[in-house]
Amino acid sequence: MIQDIAPHRLGNQYDPTAVPEDKDFVLFFDGGKILLTEKGLPKVKDFPAGSSFIYLFRLDNARFFRPEPDTALPAGKFADVRVLRGSDRFPREIMFAILTGKHLADWYRDNRFCGRCGKAMGHSTQERAMVCACGNTVYPRIMPAVIVGVRNGEKLLLTKYRKGFAHNALIAGFTEIGETAEETVRREVMEETGIRVKNITYYKSQPWGIANDLLLGFYCDLDGSEEITMDPGELKYAAWVRREDIVLQPDDYSLTNEMMARFKSGNIR
Repeated sequence: MIQDIAPHRLGNQYDPTAVPEDKDFVLFFDGGKILLTEKGLPKVKDFPAGSSFIYLFRLDNARFFRPEPDTALPAGKFADVRVLRGSDRFPREIMFAILTGKHLADWYRDNRFCGRCGKAMGHSTQERAMVCACGNTVYPRIMPAVIVGVRNGEKLLLTKYRKGFAHNALIAGFTEIGETAEETVRREVMEETGIRVKNITYYKSQPWGIANDLLLGFYCDLDGSEEITMDPGELKYAAWVRREDIVLQPDDYSLTNEMMARFKSGNIR
């Protein structure tokens, strides 16, 4: 998966005292696109002298910063992060840093002003948080969602989304208020396909910064009728597919793809 970057290591500890140096990388996003220069990711030295930055994290000994709002940008082009994911322009560890940087960039963008009183927010000097004089403190938003591999003997329930990602996927959805992850599994499978499930078993998790998610993977078994009643508003395809017929995604970055691959290989029964 995309976070499997060993021997590299992402250090996400917040350091408000970090002083940017010319060699440090800068991640700037405009929606779902990232600024790139001819050489790749821009560095502090590419920005005008006196520019202000906020520390994000480090990858091994390389540090990553984000420019403060309204900072003048260096010459470059914007690339769609989802397209970059499917390319070989950057190695896995850099793509993981990019997705993690986007997660933080979305949070900083959405919390420039206080949702309680409307005044400008500031950076905490103690932890990664945005704080307001009114007492409001906002931490990075992390949204839990489930990925569900529904088994039916030698078959797995595969789907394709109505919009966006075009490759095979599994049932997925966000956890609602007052709901356990296991309850989310049952609800999402029922809502999207009309299928009942049992034997819900946790598999693995994945940080998915491109959508600000923490993905929780579960396998479960069909409980009752295998007839699918697909939600056409969510899906354009849902079907039981035999192990040997499962077509995997074009890269091995996602938890979804790993779960499909393990079932296809017979490692999950």
